[in-house]
Amino acid sequence: MYEPIRTKSVHSQADDAPFPHRSREEALDMQLAAHLAALLAVTDELGLDGEGDRIAGQVARLRGTPPVRHASLSDAPRPALHRRAHALAGRALVVAASRADTAAAILAAERMDAHTAALASPAPLVEAA
Repeated sequence: MYEPIRTKSVHSQADDAPFPHRSREEALDMQLAAHLAALLAVTDELGLDGEGDRIAGQVARLRGTPPVRHASLSDAPRPALHRRAHALAGRALVVAASRADTAAAILAAERMDAHTAALASPAPLVEAA
């Protein structure tokens, strides 16, 4: 009635692939570290050293090595930097929540709140930690 399957399963062929495989946890760790590293770059550009140190600590925990830090100034206006940092913190929060990383999620949420407050402030956008 049915013809037998003559080829190997796609799943068994993939296991013999010559490239390394990553688990979902490893992929999420890499993605979270990348989002936090991008947030670190914007945070350093804003001159927020204390907050940058906290973010760098999380990146180092995820990657196993401390991140390279330098404040390359883009001459972007501070409101634009705060909006970019808010968006990056939001992405980090989503990934941290999906991998159940409480420390990174709390840090990302705090950074989102701080950048929201900085954007809402009538003062000339001096960061409120």
